[in-house]
Amino acid sequence: MEKRADELHGRLNRASEVAGSLLVDGFHYLALFAIGGAIVWSAGAAFVGMAAKGGASIEDILLLFIYLELGAMVGIYFKTNHMPVRFLIYVAMTALTRMLLADIQAHHRPDVGILMVSGGILLLALATLVIRYGSSRFPSVRADGPP
Repeated sequence: MEKRADELHGRLNRASEVAGSLLVDGFHYLALFAIGGAIVWSAGAAFVGMAAKGGASIEDILLLFIYLELGAMVGIYFKTNHMPVRFLIYVAMTALTRMLLADIQAHHRPDVGILMVSGGILLLALATLVIRYGSSRFPSVRADGPP
């Protein structure tokens, strides 16, 4: 009797692991599709706004680059299940550049804010360099095979 109970317990554990994995994967893909759809929707709305305006400023073009990087990041995550941190840094660099250009166009005067934003862009560029160096020098090892 105890042996049958152990077998039943094992089968229930395996079934719950399969069901749990299926639910997690389903939510994962649903969330990725929703994020991807929101990116496409936002990029389309920004593009329509630019077309209605009759042209695109440099901030508009940089905004489209931000959407492009976000879309690429979702695509890479969808295919590999790994979050490419470098893409987040690229988005941050592009956003800071966009903010810097808007600030310069609006105020037309040099101040400490320009230096701070430029320093932030430099720090993000250095972080990208460190990440690239680290990933080439010390590649991560996958559990299912070579790096």
